[in-house]
Amino acid sequence: MTAASIAPVNKTSHIAIASFIGTAIEFYDFYVYAIAAALVIGPVFFPSASPTAQTLNAFATFGIAFLARPVGSFLFGHFGDRFGRKSTLVATLLTMGVCTTLIGLLPGYDHIGELAPWLLVTLRIGQGLGLGGEWGGAALLATENAPKHRRGLFGMFPQLGPSIGFLVANGLFLLLGLLLSHEQFMAWGWRIPFLVSAVLVFIGLYARLKLTETPLFQAVAKQPRRVPLTELLSGHLKPLILGSLSIVVCYALFYISAVFVLSYGIGTLHLPKPTLQAWLMLAIVCMAVATVLSAWASDALGRRAVLVASAGAAVLWGFALAPLLGSATTTGVGIFLCGALFLMGMTYAPLGAMLPEIFPTTVRYTGSGAAYNLGGILGASLAPYVAQVLVAHGGLSWVGGYISVAAVISLLAVLGLGETRHRDLGQTESVSIS
Repeated sequence: MTAASIAPVNKTSHIAIASFIGTAIEFYDFYVYAIAAALVIGPVFFPSASPTAQTLNAFATFGIAFLARPVGSFLFGHFGDRFGRKSTLVATLLTMGVCTTLIGLLPGYDHIGELAPWLLVTLRIGQGLGLGGEWGGAALLATENAPKHRRGLFGMFPQLGPSIGFLVANGLFLLLGLLLSHEQFMAWGWRIPFLVSAVLVFIGLYARLKLTETPLFQAVAKQPRRVPLTELLSGHLKPLILGSLSIVVCYALFYISAVFVLSYGIGTLHLPKPTLQAWLMLAIVCMAVATVLSAWASDALGRRAVLVASAGAAVLWGFALAPLLGSATTTGVGIFLCGALFLMGMTYAPLGAMLPEIFPTTVRYTGSGAAYNLGGILGASLAPYVAQVLVAHGGLSWVGGYISVAAVISLLAVLGLGETRHRDLGQTESVSIS
């Protein structure tokens, strides 16, 4: 059965809202922690003997969630491929929301000692599991309801979620920084963005519970199938590996910018925190604009053309990190942030359609989610930590080299995958990778 022969059952507006708002909320939750890791997690949850150790420990807890994300993609992907996209997406949203809210209520090291970082790590793992299952389902919700010639545009909806989620998260931290004293912010103000998650989750649940299951899943729901993970690893290992590598550059660009550069600018260069956060918000707007442009271009020109050009530009932008951050000015740091996140948006949006396109319906949730999150381990899990080590031992040029190497890896992977925009999502057989 072809995708063209299956009529969509959800309105375009409902698809856009549900796929966008869910990822926006989930990534808001995830980014709240990323910003907090750069600003407060170390001093609040770890011993004060060494500020450097606090920073490294904070970045380590940040990275742990990326190790949990592939597990979440396999876990929720199993249920998404066996029992449906809709119910699984409700479960991922609840998992993330509960863990984020509990972090906002968690006592610090001064109150419960060594138990504080252990509980923090546990909740951070829960965040990783929830987000690991989120993206694949949201991408499928969009692309499995899309006309063939507009999958890039529909796949843009969940890809816009991270931009808006991070914009709201960073904006809230910026507002708190302006309204509260440093002592108030460190004592209790940083908890507010985590607690806001509880309200946002109810909004997301309302949007998702109104949806009907995707028609492509309904078409295969009663067919006898193997365990999705077993089928994925035995029959679709090559697209899984190449898909994972294709997204490495996105993660490297984003998390080195949003976590390492922010931390470096405030802690090492001693630049004003509100000014840097304002630059970061402008950079996120650049990322959102690039997401829309590249989604449209991927339908018009093809996924591969857009991704290859964007990854190539990211290779060059890695060389700009050292001189721009080395200027020790908010303008230099801001320019780097805007350029890096614009390129992140250009490389990110086409993947919302491409990753679902390289897997058949029976393993699409598991495969696309796993590829997305395995790429996170390589590109993001240790990126802020490694960048901190690299700048200490080799200087800023080494951090820029990290970005360039990540971009080369993704460029080669995209070339290996070939063009995908004309593939039929209704297929149930193995996808051929050129």
